[in-house]
Amino acid sequence: MSDHHPEPGPEHGAQQDPERPGGHHPHQHQIGHQHPHGDEPAAAAPGPLADASVRTARPSDAPAVGLVQATVYQAELAAVLAPELLEELTGPRFAAGWRRSLERPPSTRHRLLVACAGPQVVGYVALGPAEDEPGLDAERTGMVYDGGVHPDGRGAGHGSRLLNAAVDTLRAGNDELAAVATWVRADAEGPLTFLQAAGFTPDGAWRDRVVGEDGRTTREVRLVTEV
Repeated sequence: MSDHHPEPGPEHGAQQDPERPGGHHPHQHQIGHQHPHGDEPAAAAPGPLADASVRTARPSDAPAVGLVQATVYQAELAAVLAPELLEELTGPRFAAGWRRSLERPPSTRHRLLVACAGPQVVGYVALGPAEDEPGLDAERTGMVYDGGVHPDGRGAGHGSRLLNAAVDTLRAGNDELAAVATWVRADAEGPLTFLQAAGFTPDGAWRDRVVGEDGRTTREVRLVTEV
């Protein structure tokens, strides 16, 4: 879903480790939360575990997904983004992009899944093909572009269910799928731990993104898992 929400800052150089494959992410998704993680401890979950589910998103889900995304980003990127960019991370703004993308997806392989606690959307994951990812076989690699679980919904397994459903969906859409990749902030310990526990490992690719008018940057690393 290449146009579903605004980018906080332009990519800076799309640099890579000279001894390992590397590259840039053509979809221009937000920094540092490009995967679902939702199994961290939480004070309370918004719904009983028995009601937990994952399904394909509908255009009517756009406001709920936008709210989850804005809440997650405002909390996790407060120390990373410049204040003027952080202020732009609003539910309505994200929701407008999600609605456009859901109504006119770039291809049938671009999908948005949502995690629900009962009828309530508590998480999301966007996925699709690995386009223009140097060092990766585009025909045999899928991408997890972005995802997150609302802080109040963590600790109930929503992140793991989303990630598993994302891999299953990518596999169902590509008989030749051999790997799934994603980008994450290099200093995001929680997301890195979650992804590595799920079998993702850094492949050596990295990039720096500009996150403020003063030229400050944040580094992202690419993680890949075989399927």
